[in-house]
Amino acid sequence: MDENRPPFDLKAPGPPGSGASMRLPGRGSFPDVDDHLVEPEITRDEIIGGQRVVLSPAKEPHALQHTQLDYVLGAHVARGYHAASDLLTRHDEESDFATDTCVLKDGVDPATGGRYLEEIAFEVVSEQSERFVTEKALRMHRRGVRRIFSVWVKGRRRVCEWDPESRSWRPLEKGSQIEDPCLVAPLAVAALLDAAVSDNAVVEALAAKGNPEIRRREAAAEAKGEARGKAEGRAEGKAEGVAEAILKILEVRGVAVSKAQRQEILSCQDLDRLDRWLRRATVASSADEVTSEP
Repeated sequence: MDENRPPFDLKAPGPPGSGASMRLPGRGSFPDVDDHLVEPEITRDEIIGGQRVVLSPAKEPHALQHTQLDYVLGAHVARGYHAASDLLTRHDEESDFATDTCVLKDGVDPATGGRYLEEIAFEVVSEQSERFVTEKALRMHRRGVRRIFSVWVKGRRRVCEWDPESRSWRPLEKGSQIEDPCLVAPLAVAALLDAAVSDNAVVEALAAKGNPEIRRREAAAEAKGEARGKAEGRAEGKAEGVAEAILKILEVRGVAVSKAQRQEILSCQDLDRLDRWLRRATVASSADEVTSEP
């Protein structure tokens, strides 16, 4: 990424007063979000504050983190919203740029007749300077993007959220969660940094959405557990019945059974062993002869 290109000649700025009013009151108006200064999908140029920035294809670790971000965030998007990668947005008269991943409302914004502005946005930070990422955050917030996050992948890996009051990046604890109306379930910060955690987070998010395949598997597992429980219950009932029969035979034959021997017979769940004891009970002269094993 080249952050030091000469100023860009604004040949296609939005006319004064055009576009929708910004969502935050008292801060003027902006061009339409799709009133671009650059040609989407044709050029790698972005414009930030009148400065041309040429975006190069990503390499590790940026590319890996971007993929993980898309994977986790996409699963967490709530009904009525959708996620987008590299969505080019006209943020002000002098800026036309994209974040790595964002979430916005479905449908058409009645105020503009176009798509909605991003609600939350994520930027993967690798080669960019903090000054560059901060400049983007300032302009996105002025435009009305509600929440802006950065995932730093070089040095100490961390996730930060833009704090408009201090105009700085606030680190998020790895054990914390991001909660937002755009998300169907809280998004674990650790899921943005750890691939193993991200898998679990995706499963939890899909379950919160009522994913039919997860529901089917849960129902199958529950049915299997119930069947196993019933089988175990039948086996336990049969063992109890055999144990009681052993004690009854010994009682009828007048063979003394101590409290400990009685407990040993009643607590046995091994049907093969109980069957041996049952046969012995018909001829044994003592309870020890019944329960002793070679």
